[in-house]
Amino acid sequence: MNRLRLPIGVQNFQRLRARGCYYADKTPLIRQLVDQGDYYFLSRPRRFGKSLLVDTFHELFAGNEPLFRGLHIHRHWDWSEAHPVVHLNFGGQYDEPGNLASNVHTQLHLIERRAGFDNGPKALTGPDRLGVLIDHLHTATGRQVVVLVDEYDKPILDVLENPDLAIANRDYLRGFYGAIKACARHVRFVFVTGVSMFSRASLFSGLKNLEDISLDPQFSTICGYTDRDLNTVFAPELRGLDRDEIRTWYDGYRWAGMERLYNPIDLLLLFRTRKFASHWCETGTPDFLHRLMVERNLDPLQVENSLIDARNLSRFDVGDIDLRALMFQTGYLTIAGEERRGSDTLYSLEYPNLAVRQSFNQDMLAHLGHDGGQVSRQGHELLELLESNDFDGFTARLQAYLAGLPHQWRTGGNLGQYESHSAAMLYMTFCAVGADVRAEESSSRGRADLVLQQGQQVFMFELKVAGQGSSAQAAMERAIRQMRERGYAEKYAGGGEPVHLIGAVFGRETRNLLAIRTERL
Repeated sequence: MNRLRLPIGVQNFQRLRARGCYYADKTPLIRQLVDQGDYYFLSRPRRFGKSLLVDTFHELFAGNEPLFRGLHIHRHWDWSEAHPVVHLNFGGQYDEPGNLASNVHTQLHLIERRAGFDNGPKALTGPDRLGVLIDHLHTATGRQVVVLVDEYDKPILDVLENPDLAIANRDYLRGFYGAIKACARHVRFVFVTGVSMFSRASLFSGLKNLEDISLDPQFSTICGYTDRDLNTVFAPELRGLDRDEIRTWYDGYRWAGMERLYNPIDLLLLFRTRKFASHWCETGTPDFLHRLMVERNLDPLQVENSLIDARNLSRFDVGDIDLRALMFQTGYLTIAGEERRGSDTLYSLEYPNLAVRQSFNQDMLAHLGHDGGQVSRQGHELLELLESNDFDGFTARLQAYLAGLPHQWRTGGNLGQYESHSAAMLYMTFCAVGADVRAEESSSRGRADLVLQQGQQVFMFELKVAGQGSSAQAAMERAIRQMRERGYAEKYAGGGEPVHLIGAVFGRETRNLLAIRTERL
């Protein structure tokens, strides 16, 4: 197979096809959507192919038949019936009052001009102008109108730190999207996409028939690349790359379906550079997530493996944001599993892959004032000391490292809280250097604080705090006994890997590691 052009940064379907770029055919799912409904909403993280998907809908409904030759939908589409399309993209800047309304009028003016239509009085509001435009396009062509909205939520997300402006933009958009509902008899199809899942009541109250397919297993692969895409569409690019390493680094996104997905930009940049790196994460730093984690005292150990119900996972509004849901919607967490409890659906969340896990924790430590080079050096030193079973050296190195525990995470008086923060620092450091570490790993009778697999060995940590008058020795023994009696290591029995139980004790007064005790099983 010949190598084709990589569609890096290409969000225009016509350009992608004209340039002979690789394309993972999403038209079977597009056809299914069009056949079974009319109004849809889809949430996906940035750089996941949403804009290309929206533009594909545009070209399809506009009847641009040559672009779809060779694709699934070509023989299943009536090319004799083209529809007028109102395609809006809110990818601008909205950090000042009036920016949103100005952007709306500019976009609508361009669509009017292309349609040869003078929309009358310039005093019309944005929603009224949209309604008049849709009515005119239907009347003039005799064909119902297709409405496509990309980055619908950016005018709100851009100004979340300015709640008054965020609410003003939200309220404007509510009226704007409500105008689509008022034009229902003129509308053939509506597709709205963005990053977040704003609650229907807060933003789409006027568009109640908008079906949210973000967590619909039928359409979980409508954006992103699957393993099958890699093995077929991108087969020429795989030469010289380790297939398992690609999965470890980049596979893992799930939206309530069984299939795991890759973020397109990660793979495309891997194919271009031939280097494994956190490509997607490097295209945008989530400083606001790190700040919120500190402000809300969200323990990094609780980021993974925590349960969140479906309502909270898909609810988002100004001033009412579950941080875990926000991390999911922005692509830093994904669905690991789901379970039913009565009438509720609960989802467990995890980092999607090594690239996201490593980069997010590196950036979190940097946000807390830790130099990236120092974290990397010390993290690898800690791993090497564990792998060589030099536990005295590990203790000394960890004591030196934790002496730099961030001020905002070491002022609380609660011992358990300090214990958790110490574990969090160790956990984030191991994540930041790409180690195989898990927090709060469950056994049949409890949870280990940290479990690290390194160099064909397993290291299980239980952290305790010794307050004034308490015995560090007794706390270490209690930690080891707890791990042994609760069977934390049972799942590793018979695997042939040495398992080390490590009881680590922190002092209230010293606010640092006092000592550790180890036991090999």
